[in-house]
Amino acid sequence: MGSEKYEKHFLLNTETAKEYATEYLKYFDDKTSIECVEIGDGNINYVFKVYDKKTGKSVIIKQADKLLRSSGRPLDLHRNKIEAEILKIQKSLAPKYIPEIYNYNEKMYALAMEDISEYKNLRKELMAGKIFEKFADDITTFMADTLLPTTDLVLDRAKKKEYVKLFINIDLCDITEDLVLTEPYYNYKNRNIIINENQKFVEDNIYNDSELHYYVDILRNNFMNNAEALLHGDLHSGSIFINDVGIKVIDPEFAFYGPMGYDIGNVIGNLVFSYAYKYFTDCNDKKFLDYILRTIRDVIDKTYVKLNKKYDEIVEFKLYKNEKYKCKYIRDIMADSFGYAGTEIIRRTVGDSKVAELNSITDINIKVPLERSLILVGKYLIKNMLTLSDGTSVASVIKENMYY
Repeated sequence: MGSEKYEKHFLLNTETAKEYATEYLKYFDDKTSIECVEIGDGNINYVFKVYDKKTGKSVIIKQADKLLRSSGRPLDLHRNKIEAEILKIQKSLAPKYIPEIYNYNEKMYALAMEDISEYKNLRKELMAGKIFEKFADDITTFMADTLLPTTDLVLDRAKKKEYVKLFINIDLCDITEDLVLTEPYYNYKNRNIIINENQKFVEDNIYNDSELHYYVDILRNNFMNNAEALLHGDLHSGSIFINDVGIKVIDPEFAFYGPMGYDIGNVIGNLVFSYAYKYFTDCNDKKFLDYILRTIRDVIDKTYVKLNKKYDEIVEFKLYKNEKYKCKYIRDIMADSFGYAGTEIIRRTVGDSKVAELNSITDINIKVPLERSLILVGKYLIKNMLTLSDGTSVASVIKENMYY
């Protein structure tokens, strides 16, 4: 497979991506009917869809570049290797939820994978008020099946250490450590984006809340030092694609070894955005609001149940079969999940990496209370992460704070 010109990295475009798909991947037989569009809307990678107009056959090519698209900041190309490797691992653990991987070219830093166009972006679907009753069951199965099996409880110790080394993701972990776990609370780079009407509210409730900082310190230190499991690292609702059949999880370029609760918390936190957006833009849609609260509750409770079940099924080392230890281990994961859900909510609300649920709101009379409510929910989840017990309690916190 291939040609010498693909033995050295160069950035693809819509024309050269067609050539890559035919000459290197040899994915198409007839070149005359091949088209290509760039479909990526992110800031880190380039994503192309190459397809045959006659047959409908298609392939996705995702390529890393040496520079961040917006600012030109240098980024390590190794992140693309990390994404290719974690997709292979996750595909082996949860094949139903990961696209097929066709090829990874280490010289071009290009990943070829299945086109999942029949699935839609979960964030956009939820903003449109669509309901997916299977989502909570699917995403919790995905997390239980991909997180626990990559821990020291299950993996050979040497294999685990090899994985930790492979998935050292310096540049993208640095982004998370700053944008998620530092700058929202200590704006030392002056990159936070806060509307004038909420400046004082943020100062009082985030910048000057030392108790909040205490719990964020715990979460930040845990993120940086607890190489517990192989994480997706950016498991928000824009990285999950969905239809009535199920889900596909993509874009794990932030993958690294860290605390399981970070992935779980990202899922919970982004569902909170869906709830808040609908509450403040269409509060009469009770059916959808009830659905999202129920989904948040179910994601939490089903994660707890499935981690317990998975633990019993795959943990074989005698010392770890201790029931009391298992209970503590999973309880700690859930506490982390509540805390990281809170940091995800706060960082998207006050930081410089917003979500569509916030960016789409231009009416200041909606934006002010929406952001304040999210901050209050995020704070509560962080400061009470050790005492929150289940999905019902978290759902109550969310519902009770949508009024400010």
